[in-house]
Amino acid sequence: MPEPAQQIRDWLATYGSPTASVARLLCDRHPADAVAVTEIGPDLRPRDLTYGELAERSGRVAAGMAHLGIGPGDHVATLLGKGIDFAVTAMAVWRLGAVHVPLFTAFAPSAIAHRLLHPAVRLIVCDDDQRPKLEPGRDMPADPPWRIATTGGTPLREGDHTLASLAASGTAEPPAAAVGGDSPFILLHTSGTAGPPKAVPVPVRALAAMHAYHHYALDVRDDDVYWNTADPGWAYGLYHGLVSPLLAGQRTLQLRAGFDPELTLDVLATYGVTNLAASPTVYRSLRATVKTLPPEIAVRRLSSAGEPLGPDVVDWATDRFGVPVHDHYGQSELGMCVGHHGHDAVATDLRPASLGTALPGWSVTVLDQIADHEAPPGGFGRVAVDVKGSPAMWFTGYLGNPAATAARFTPDGHWFLTGDTGSRDRDGYLYFSSRDDDAILMSGYRIGPFDVETALLEHPAVAESAVYGVPDELRGQVVAATVVLNEGWRAGDELADDLRDIVRTRFAAHAYPRRITFAENLPKTPSGKIRRARLRRTG
Repeated sequence: MPEPAQQIRDWLATYGSPTASVARLLCDRHPADAVAVTEIGPDLRPRDLTYGELAERSGRVAAGMAHLGIGPGDHVATLLGKGIDFAVTAMAVWRLGAVHVPLFTAFAPSAIAHRLLHPAVRLIVCDDDQRPKLEPGRDMPADPPWRIATTGGTPLREGDHTLASLAASGTAEPPAAAVGGDSPFILLHTSGTAGPPKAVPVPVRALAAMHAYHHYALDVRDDDVYWNTADPGWAYGLYHGLVSPLLAGQRTLQLRAGFDPELTLDVLATYGVTNLAASPTVYRSLRATVKTLPPEIAVRRLSSAGEPLGPDVVDWATDRFGVPVHDHYGQSELGMCVGHHGHDAVATDLRPASLGTALPGWSVTVLDQIADHEAPPGGFGRVAVDVKGSPAMWFTGYLGNPAATAARFTPDGHWFLTGDTGSRDRDGYLYFSSRDDDAILMSGYRIGPFDVETALLEHPAVAESAVYGVPDELRGQVVAATVVLNEGWRAGDELADDLRDIVRTRFAAHAYPRRITFAENLPKTPSGKIRRARLRRTG
């Protein structure tokens, strides 16, 4: 294989080409008899899908989607759990040159609705148990612009389709569309402190950055059994639980079950996993509940992403698994760009307190807290990406949101501001300090305070609310809220439980405030901005 800089250039030339076709790159060019996806049930029974079967099944579903009028540039959303149906649906969307919009299955209808506002959404494919969230009502329109297809054997509502009926309705399987490297093939949504979710278009050329991380940081080899535990409704699970292993022509494991430490160990042992990527919460949960490992477990690589990983977890993993956990850093807008790399060609010293160094294709540094120039080694400041010095950089802006886009770049366009703060030593190792935009990193999920505050304000008792993250030994951070009540309401445990329930039902089941305090007023700056840092210290 060429040296890393040349390899990045080669991948950019291929994935950035005007003739780039996602379905060909991720599926059709690979051996038909090689396994692409292994779906694992809660009982540990596997279902294998080969690349040939993925091509055939996604082709038939794509033909059915085309029969509905879906074509290049149209948006198709999925509300699906991990597994074969997710892979087939996503590949069908990409086969048409359409754009995949992943939705997290824990989202409530209001959160889903926020992510369906783009007018090009033409179809939603969902698991049967997710179908009720799409019913017309408070959040969903009575006459939606999209069709609905479910994964079960029969349509659940009049006018619905199923994946099977889509596959049977097309007249001819369309050829894999070539949309080119600059066209989006994924539309993700990410949340920050204020405002609704921001839409992140992911162009085909971003595959170069995904391939670089998969190869150089994760060090996934052809003889590895690779498992990424993250949910494909989020960036890490989609980029590196599905896209990058398919891009490399390798197999990905997809566990269709909720997280459980003992089940995680069973999968590692039963399937002989040699390369595991997971959030720090997974490792912390294993440490808290598991005393000994089954002798069948023999992992070669452990990787972590989503939130900073503590040195204590690295020490524990090294003691139990015999190998350390390699911490990695990235964002939905970047993919992964920094880490402790596993591949021999770029292997770095493991410094557990740090995030590692920039991946091939990236230049990441720390800027002064105020001026847009690099801080001296060891100086605290803003973590930023050198746009021109990072050939793997692909993000150019949020869809339909120029103000939010402008806030992420310096005025001259030289630097992309990650919104994180930290420091960088003389050897280029980055050290994380905090989120600059107050987003909460819990169990690998990025939760925007705005989304939770919006849900809380729907309760008649709430006059004002401020949501922030507080440290948690297991999850990294948990959601906390300080609430100001309207006149006539009394604070108490019963009301706090009601507020948690409204967040579960109006935003997402995983994002409810674990801690709720009541106050007469919220600390604010003279301009009216909430002082979340003060609340974090006292909440």
